[in-house]
Amino acid sequence: MPEVSRFYGIIILMFADDHNPPHFHVRYGNKRAVISIKNSVVTGQMSRKELIKVFEWMDLHKDEIMENWNRLKNGQEPLPIEPLI
Repeated sequence: MPEVSRFYGIIILMFADDHNPPHFHVRYGNKRAVISIKNSVVTGQMSRKELIKVFEWMDLHKDEIMENWNRLKNGQEPLPIEPLI
């Protein structure tokens, strides 16, 4: 299952067969974005309000997000990450 966290209607996903650089996917309604873990580059469309929440979550869980990326690259399932509350 690629979903690793969900908060305020925002869904964070990571996929085993994804390409480098390390990143995660964000869905909010019909908006989609990809965020690079190391340099926080955003590709896609997401409102500023939601991106602020995603970056707050990312700051709290950056090590866990990177651990999940490594787990996926090693053929393991990602672990759930606490939502932003």
